[in-house]
Amino acid sequence: MTELSLRHEFTPATRDAPVLLLLHGTGGTPGDLVDLGRQLSPDSAMLAPAGPVSENGAPRWFRREAEGVFDTEDVVARTHQLADFLGEAREHYGISTQRLVAVGFSNGANIAAALTLLRPDVLREAVLFAAMLPVPDPPRDDLTGSRVFLSNGQRDPMAPNQSVDELVSALRERGAGVSAHRHSGGHQIVADDVDRAWEWLHTSTASV
Repeated sequence: MTELSLRHEFTPATRDAPVLLLLHGTGGTPGDLVDLGRQLSPDSAMLAPAGPVSENGAPRWFRREAEGVFDTEDVVARTHQLADFLGEAREHYGISTQRLVAVGFSNGANIAAALTLLRPDVLREAVLFAAMLPVPDPPRDDLTGSRVFLSNGQRDPMAPNQSVDELVSALRERGAGVSAHRHSGGHQIVADDVDRAWEWLHTSTASV
């Protein structure tokens, strides 16, 4: 674990493959999504930072005022913090020219969505499990060439359907390509959507 601006773990690639940015959910650790990353792209380098915010000891990516009520100013600030870390890490590990795909769950998916909306210069592709709109009225940046895969549960109390729909609309209105899927469960990752994410990841590439 190298000392950069965020605590993290890095696993080198075993052959040419996209770099996966793994973003854990609330209370998670950098290693939480490694198995998921291996299912999606086993040969990839894995960059897994730790959320810098503590909520009663549980690591998160940004503060919230209540369940589903985010501190918008902190979301924006932490998004730029993560973007800066990515610049450092990609240079440090010699992966600055490689394709980067974020893979996030819950709070990690939300910060990945924020990166996609607020910092398209840093992130153009994301696989989001149980994400919702992280900021109201995101900037009207041109996201043509950005690609996002979403998987959400129809009965997810933590990522309500309305906020999911708002995220999909915000991405599409700005030109991003969106592949959105709903399963019948709640706040979870389901095997069928992991398979769909694998297909999405391996059959298309970002046009940037």
